[in-house]
Amino acid sequence: MKDLRELEEIWAKFVYEDELDPSVQPVVADGWRRCKEAGVNPIGGLGRMVGDDVFQSIREANATLIDAAMPIMQSVFDIVRRTGFLMVLTDAAGYVLETMGDETILAKSGDLRFVPGALWDNASVGTNAISVALDYNTAIQMAGAEHYCRTHHGWTCSAAPVHGPSGEVIGCLNMSGEAADVHDHTLAVVLSAAIGIEGKLSILHNAELMRSALEGSADSIVLLGDGYRPVWSNSAAQKLLGMSNEELCRLDFRRVLPDVDWAAKDWRRGGSFSDDVRVATSGGVVRCSAAITQSPALGSRTLNVTLKKQKHVIATVNKLMGNRAVYTFDDIFTADQEMKKTVALAARYARYDGNILIEGESGTGKELLAQAIHNAGSRADGPFVAVNCASLHRDMLEQELFGCESGVVPGGAYQGGAPGKFELARGGTLFLDEVSDIPIEFQAKLLRAVETHSITRIGGTQEIALDIRIIAATNRRLGTLAASGAFRGDLYFRLNVLRLEIPPLRRRPGDIRICAERFLARLNGADPAQSKSMSQSFLDGLMDYNWPGNVRELQNGIERAFYSTPERELTAQSLHIAIAADPQGEEPPAKTDAEAGEILSALTLSGGDVEKAALRLGISRATLYRHIKRLAIDVKSLRSKVANLSDG
Repeated sequence: MKDLRELEEIWAKFVYEDELDPSVQPVVADGWRRCKEAGVNPIGGLGRMVGDDVFQSIREANATLIDAAMPIMQSVFDIVRRTGFLMVLTDAAGYVLETMGDETILAKSGDLRFVPGALWDNASVGTNAISVALDYNTAIQMAGAEHYCRTHHGWTCSAAPVHGPSGEVIGCLNMSGEAADVHDHTLAVVLSAAIGIEGKLSILHNAELMRSALEGSADSIVLLGDGYRPVWSNSAAQKLLGMSNEELCRLDFRRVLPDVDWAAKDWRRGGSFSDDVRVATSGGVVRCSAAITQSPALGSRTLNVTLKKQKHVIATVNKLMGNRAVYTFDDIFTADQEMKKTVALAARYARYDGNILIEGESGTGKELLAQAIHNAGSRADGPFVAVNCASLHRDMLEQELFGCESGVVPGGAYQGGAPGKFELARGGTLFLDEVSDIPIEFQAKLLRAVETHSITRIGGTQEIALDIRIIAATNRRLGTLAASGAFRGDLYFRLNVLRLEIPPLRRRPGDIRICAERFLARLNGADPAQSKSMSQSFLDGLMDYNWPGNVRELQNGIERAFYSTPERELTAQSLHIAIAADPQGEEPPAKTDAEAGEILSALTLSGGDVEKAALRLGISRATLYRHIKRLAIDVKSLRSKVANLSDG
């Protein structure tokens, strides 16, 4: 640092003779030039004050900076008290926000308007440590005549910029005193204090980010302190529990979650809890999934409790399991008058919530019609949960439909509790397919669930009310079964509120052609390279067959013929692949035709390569050759046709 008298001479030469000494700090020299170009009075230097309203708005905009800086400024000031130094905090523009100093230095700074509400930038008061720190984003110490205005020559100032969490300059910390008391240590103190303020700002910023994230979470989050009393909760938790944060803080949270064995967990050693529980709220008991963990960052005595309403969990499960309806009435094609009446009646039923019973042979499209009803009704946005009652094991039936509470199956897949199909269908439709296969001994429990739209989980005591629609389906005459005692009559009448019957495909021959054409068009669109048409003989054969497997059998047959026929046209020969029996219903050729069709399909998909076809069929190449010889299949001709088809 130069002698103060030498600095005066350097300053005078620049101000009066426009001669700049090269020893002047570059940032100071640049500031001097800008002052001279702007016409700043070198004899001036009084801070420019703003009105009270404007200053108040400036303080509000910098409230976080002030809150972070004041404790650190106070700590530093307590050390330098009675040394004649003034501490100053400014915003990014140079407005003085706060000052600290003894009476003598405050009086002196007041004469210069170096007070809260004054603008202390290069253009207003000339080059000074604050303006340099802000303009050049650098820490600096200036003494005496390094200040552009003579009124500041009796001062020494040390300033450092304060950065926000993103690295931007948001303010400045400065210490000013008598020029004769200049010392390098002063700048080090200021710089350390500025770094301390930045650290606190970063902590506050991260805390705010975390608070915003927790506050914005759909999950209910509660932090528990000593005595299991909440110290903080987000809005979702307050809404769920029906209490304010202040009310929650007076609670022993163990009463809110009575299903948790709080004493059994050694929380301080990393104990945790995750399960479905009852939650006692101001409005009654609510079922939630709960997770409780220790929060090391907040101290060993702090627990983090996360509650998620089961309806949100169920929505996630439904999404993962694909419990939704994809078909609409637009996907149902028919030329048959009887079928048209059934579809029209189903469209009317879709407007109501009454139970629907759909009867029809296997393969007629009962689930397709049920999905169309769901998508045309008020529950279209809800889940569509399909249950094949015939596939449920007798011992697992109640668990699958009604769910179970925690611990019911120790060590098993459901030891944490799980909702059943009825709960998963909440807000949507439960489709009970093949309902006639429900064991008679379980039908009484199913009857109550259907009547009340409520269930009780296995191992539970709380009845769970459900907003659902029930559609049942069967390939048998449920009324006949009820009359014979094979099915409960009361359950039959409860399910048979709105009844639909889908006629079999053999009773609507006009739909055979329509469906076949649409299935083939779909296959042609998916694989244009193998695009095919249907010959009249192929169509006639389809029309003559009685299709015991109905639409599903027809669809599978068209797909089988499509991939097994190398020619561009499906002919009478392709018909033997499409159907598993002779059109007249004779059984003898069925097995042979099916076997030939399977082998032809494997050979076609393998490009006529016998070894690859054998792998597809899971047999040895020698065995396949024996079958080829027995069935008189011309592999060479088939290979040629496949090659020609690929070239075309």
